[in-house]
Amino acid sequence: MLSNVEIRKLIPHRFPFLLVDKVIELEPNKRIVAIKNVTANEPFFQGHFPEYPIMPGVLIVEALAQTAGICTADGGDNGGKLGLFASIDSMKFKNPVVPGDTLRLEAEILMNKMGVVKAKVKATVEGQVAAEGEIKFAMAKVSK
Repeated sequence: MLSNVEIRKLIPHRFPFLLVDKVIELEPNKRIVAIKNVTANEPFFQGHFPEYPIMPGVLIVEALAQTAGICTADGGDNGGKLGLFASIDSMKFKNPVVPGDTLRLEAEILMNKMGVVKAKVKATVEGQVAAEGEIKFAMAKVSK
């Protein structure tokens, strides 16, 4: 289990782009389950269908990518590097995510070698799939 404070030590994202609230299961470099509590106060709801607020699909994918990034941020070969999207494959959006939902974010690491991570990801709300697919990201060294 990782708190929001511990998550911020592992990945560089900050409000309003930190989309993972806590980690409830973690097998480093294998699998992870995280939670995003979706509230009406999210800044994107002001402009994304304000009369019927729906969490944008791209932000669900970003939350899934952050979850996979946390799973691989073990300080080994990936430590101190930034994960940059390489591909989003077979992503399907099946049910909307709205204020009040608890988004369960799952990632299974399929490959993590030579600076490339591939993960099978799934986001659910109360057992119903909101989005699922595969993502790939490259670990890049960044200099300040």
